[in-house]
Formats: sequence, structure tokens, C-alpha cells
Amino acid sequence: MDHEVLRPMASSRPAAPLSGRIAVPGDKSISHRALMFGALAVGETRITGLLTGEDVLRTAAAMRALGAEVTHDPDGTWRVAGRGVGGLTEPANVLDMGNSGTAARLLCGILASHPIFSVMTGDASLRRRPMRRVTDPLTATGARFVSRAGGLLPLAIEGAREALPLEYRVPVPSAQVKSAVLLAGLNARGTTRVEEPEATRDHTENMLRHFGATVQVETAGAGRVITLRGQPELRAADVVVPGDPSSASFPLVAALLVPGSSVTILSVGLNPLRTGLLLTLQEMGAAVAVTNPRVEGGEPVGDLVVTAGALRGVEVPPERAPTMIDEYPVLAVAAAGAIGTTRMRGLKELRVKESDRLAGTATMLSENGIRVEIDGDDLIVHGTGAGAAPAGGAPVGGAMVRTELDHRIAMPALVLGLITEQPVRIDDAGIINTSFPGFAALMGQLGATMVDI
Repeated sequence: MDHEVLRPMASSRPAAPLSGRIAVPGDKSISHRALMFGALAVGETRITGLLTGEDVLRTAAAMRALGAEVTHDPDGTWRVAGRGVGGLTEPANVLDMGNSGTAARLLCGILASHPIFSVMTGDASLRRRPMRRVTDPLTATGARFVSRAGGLLPLAIEGAREALPLEYRVPVPSAQVKSAVLLAGLNARGTTRVEEPEATRDHTENMLRHFGATVQVETAGAGRVITLRGQPELRAADVVVPGDPSSASFPLVAALLVPGSSVTILSVGLNPLRTGLLLTLQEMGAAVAVTNPRVEGGEPVGDLVVTAGALRGVEVPPERAPTMIDEYPVLAVAAAGAIGTTRMRGLKELRVKESDRLAGTATMLSENGIRVEIDGDDLIVHGTGAGAAPAGGAPVGGAMVRTELDHRIAMPALVLGLITEQPVRIDDAGIINTSFPGFAALMGQLGATMVDI
């Protein structure tokens, strides 16, 4: 859905420190995959904790359109009656993936190896995002893709009649590209092999095993080689979706920056290929403790206890980017409240997200009085020390931030408003529902001031 009616919102300094215990919505990456694997499995998969943001609801609708039965029980449980690998049926209408690049790219992998015709589109933001990074390698399965110039949506897909297995080296670290190739390999006879130069989030590999596929992962330098045996019979498997670490990053950084705050965030996914932000914040001096560690559905989970305190600027190495690619905008807000300068290196991938997030993050900070520079693919933020002192040193704020249909620009801007002299406003809070429905209300439970204007 294109957001035609804007919903402006403002965030301002809270009257007291943030405090409380909250649970953030379910992990978006795992939610997408749970629905897709449930549709490709034999039997009924039960999913608890599924994120009900617009992005994931688009995936649920697409799985229904492809022949799976997807229902939502009153107690919040989702049920998926799958069709089996290779058993999806031709959709009667265009598949509209809304704002979700993850859903669109992973679904390309599934559709490439099914002998059916489909057409995929998305909202204005998704229609600007490059799809050739997945369609180029997937063409080797025997599938045909026809798109707008530059590989842009809408995209017509004619799946392979007898899909060929792939051997592919991912040119840049991308869990979406890796996952699309592996998903195509599910319905190909033989072994699919993917080599990635740097390890990226491995939710697809974990969930493939959880549903009964044969997957092997070998370390190769800084990267990994993943092999998948094609045409397994996936068996329905219940999934418990942990809290999304990307969503947890917003109350986490807010609690670190607002003096005197103490917040507990329950049941957060702690997959080591997703915890780059935690590591970076701890290097900056953040007081973040993990309690009650456990494993649920093949994924490590824990509770985060966050206490406010002074942060120091650091240099973030480029090889950490795959483990925190979605968290750089909110890390930049933490850097704005830190003492000293933070340099985040190797952020090329941010330029091809829902918006050019590298430019958007820099603009969001500079318009609110924070010194920031882009040097090649590096983002340099000169901290104000605002997070260390209850008074003084605060950035001016006061800007109206243009979100450009990007939820991960909207939420960091609202977090920034908690430490600026003047409120920070965003032009559209509606886009936040793609990943974090109820964001402002949940932050309000902790004492944050975020109101529609």
C-alpha cells in the first residue's frame, strides 16, 4: 500500500527517566521465513510470536495466493497448512509485497523453481529497489524474469519447469540474495551451493534444518559455504518467533541516552549474526546485560537489561556491517549523544534499502544540529555528549524529518527527539507499521513522549 495520507508525529524530551519492562514485536526476518517454510512443508505449522506488521502480512497474503492455507487464531497463533516443496499453485492475481524487500527477494527464489507464472509489485519505495541482485543468479535455474528497466518491479516471473541447482558466489554480503538462491534450490534436483564472502544472518539455514532439510555450512575465511540437498520433504514444524533485535534497538538506544533510565526488553533474538549493534554499543561503554539466555526454535534468545550512561565515540569496522545493517541509523543517533566522534565504515549497502539510508541518516542528524559527514561509504558523527548529561550539550532538534517511506529513518528520528532541545518531527509515522506496529504506544509505556501532530 502506498501511504497517501501522511501521519506526522513529534518526539520530545521526557519529563522523567525511561523505565519499565517491555516486549518488542516478533523478528521480521524469522516471521517472513516461518510463513514461507510453513507453506512449503507438508502438514500444519503453528507459529507464535509472529510479527503482524504490514510487511509480514504481505507475505501471509502471498502464501495464501500461492495455495497455502494461512489462518490467524484469536489467541494470536498463526497456522499454515503447507503444499509441500514444489506444490505451490499459480496465483490468480498480482502479488503485492508492499514495502518489503525481504519478502519480494525471497519469494523470487521460491517462484523461480515452481513451474508457474506470477507477477510481483510493491509500493513506491519497493518499486525503486534493485531486484537484479536476485533475478540474475536465479535465471540459471531456468526461470525467466521480465521487469522494468534496471531490474525494477513490477516483475513477471515464469518459473522453471525442471529447476536446475545453482552454484553461486554472492558478490556482496546479502542474506536476502543467499536465501533466494537456497529457496530456489529446494525444488531443484541435486545440490545447491552458495558461497558468501562474509557471514550474513543465517535464519534461512536454521529454519531449513528446523523443517527437516539437509544443510551443511562450512567456514571459508571470513565467509561461509552453504550446501543444500534439493527436493527434500519439508515437515511442518512449530515456530516460536523471538523479539526482533532491530526493533529492540530503538528502546535500547533511547534508554541509554535519556539520563537515569533503566529498561528491560524481554525475549530478544540474540543470533550472533544479528548482534553487531549490541557489540558496538558495549564498545561505546553501554551498560547492557543479557539475562535469562535460552534457545527457542533453533535461535538464541535472552532478556536485555539496559541502564543509561555516558557513551564514547568509536570506529565501527566495515566487516561488522552484515550483522547490523538495519541498525546503523539508530546507532548514528546513539553516536550523536556520545562523547567524541564515531566513524561507521563500509555502509555501501545502506544506499539500496527502502531509501538511501546513508544519505537519509546524515540529513536527519544534520537538520537537527548534529555535525555529520559522509566520506565515501563511511558515516562520521560528531557526538554532542547529550546522553551523558541531564542538561546542556543537547543538539538543537526542531526539524521536520522526511522519512521517504522508510521506517528505519522514522523511528531513529523519534528516538533523537528524546534528547534534543526542541522536539523532532517526522512527516509520516504510518510507515512504522511495516515493522513495528504500536511503536509510539510501546515507547510511551516507558515514559517517552511521542505524539501525533
